[in-house]
Amino acid sequence: MKKNTIVVSLLGTQLDYVGKRADRWEKWRPNVSLCSQENFLVHHLHLLHDHHKNNLASTISEDIKSVSPETTTHLHTINFTDPWDFEEVYAKLFDWCQQQEFDTDNNDYLFHITTGTHVVQICSYLLTESRHFPGRLIQTAPDSKNKNKSVGYVQIIDLDLSKYDQLATRFDVEHLEGKEFLKDGIETKNKAFNKLITQIEKVAIRSHDPMLLTGPTGAGKSQLATRIYQLKKKRSMLTGPLVSVNCATLKGDNAMAALFGHTKGAFTGALKSRDGFLLTAHQGVLFLDEIGELGLKEQAMLLHAIENKTFHPVGSDTPVQSDFQLIAGTNRNLKQDIEKGLFREDLLARINLWTYELPALKDRKEDIPANVEYEMERFAKNSGQRVQFNKEAKSAFIDFATSAQALWSGNFRDLSSAITRLCTLADSSRITVDDVTDEIARLKQSWYPVKPQTSTRHLDKYLSDNQLTQLDQFDANQLNYVLGICQQHSSMASAGRELFNVSRTMKSQPNDSSRLQKYLAKFGLKWKDISSH
Repeated sequence: MKKNTIVVSLLGTQLDYVGKRADRWEKWRPNVSLCSQENFLVHHLHLLHDHHKNNLASTISEDIKSVSPETTTHLHTINFTDPWDFEEVYAKLFDWCQQQEFDTDNNDYLFHITTGTHVVQICSYLLTESRHFPGRLIQTAPDSKNKNKSVGYVQIIDLDLSKYDQLATRFDVEHLEGKEFLKDGIETKNKAFNKLITQIEKVAIRSHDPMLLTGPTGAGKSQLATRIYQLKKKRSMLTGPLVSVNCATLKGDNAMAALFGHTKGAFTGALKSRDGFLLTAHQGVLFLDEIGELGLKEQAMLLHAIENKTFHPVGSDTPVQSDFQLIAGTNRNLKQDIEKGLFREDLLARINLWTYELPALKDRKEDIPANVEYEMERFAKNSGQRVQFNKEAKSAFIDFATSAQALWSGNFRDLSSAITRLCTLADSSRITVDDVTDEIARLKQSWYPVKPQTSTRHLDKYLSDNQLTQLDQFDANQLNYVLGICQQHSSMASAGRELFNVSRTMKSQPNDSSRLQKYLAKFGLKWKDISSH
């Protein structure tokens, strides 16, 4: 069944008024034009007007009837004391909508926004977007190409912006620019990381709530926090500064004063008052890196400041206000810290709304080539000297950087340092294979520590020096551990239960004593030798 078209419109006291003479049909009038369209039938027009304009409303109603007998016009009186007063206009239009019984199953509803003040048009849009008016917007305009000047044309505006190709393209471009901005223009290929950045871009633009960035040291938490701030600043979402704080440097009494400020004379050495990081970050972003290093007292005050936007500087009874967005960073497992009593559960709950774990560089090896190019460009920008790999050298470095040998334990800091060293030591601004070979050796040395000597603390009690030299590294470490466990127990059965705690459950009749006895016998040892010490 085809639905009826129902339009709500305001009487245009200027545009609809052209007098009562016959030449009024030669002029364009919005509401008459609305009902004069050849391929658009208005079944019901609800015309809202001021009580001072009853005559004009009646004239428009009669003229509509003459051009469109199928249209029924309903006149409604709404008096605006000030049609430019947003609060009044919205309230009265809202109340009018609330009084109507909308039947969307049988009717299509349209709100005509050509007439009325700009305030009326804005309110019409808001009511339609919020679905208090369950329809779409429609507008009319003169048409210079039409011989009948009074007809004009109509355009229905759908608030689903994705239906407008040009607008959708603009939004897509804007989101793409935002994501590229957060990635510093680096063409990353890792799907998980790109998905992460996509969501962070949305949250950065749409939310003022705290964000928590986790991940290993050097994964880029500080750099990402800076880019989030710069993106919000670029979109005019904040006016304050970015205040970055490494919480690992805040210890003892100075931590409280540094974060929350202090008054003059609050403690020994407080020769003048200090604002503190939280107040400095007002209307901006506060980045607390390594937030897990904060003491419990500082955590409690921080939670209060986040929730209430107020806090007390050290030595002051007067609260101060600071409206900042918190971005926290950590490489620790804060849930484990809660279990150990090192971190407040309520604070984690408050900052855990938007949590993002940045992957380590070793988990994004497909992104290493792009990041090498980025680091090369950054070196050129900072030093004013452009250095390039020769073809063989670049291939050798990328092959190593993406191999299993490359631990990248320091993540992007290691990569940045490696590129800086290569560029600095390169002769004639060209990095050679020899340069790469030296750098690979340097990286391996930093990642692979000197092979530790096997601890023989327990072995020394039971084995001679000659026996020790006959042991493989594997057997020496394992036997040393087993002997350490044995020394903690009074019986072989008890020691066996701890050593074989998992495998024993898989046997119908576990004999832990026998298994331990046979293991010790491999090295010429007996339980009595151990229990006698």
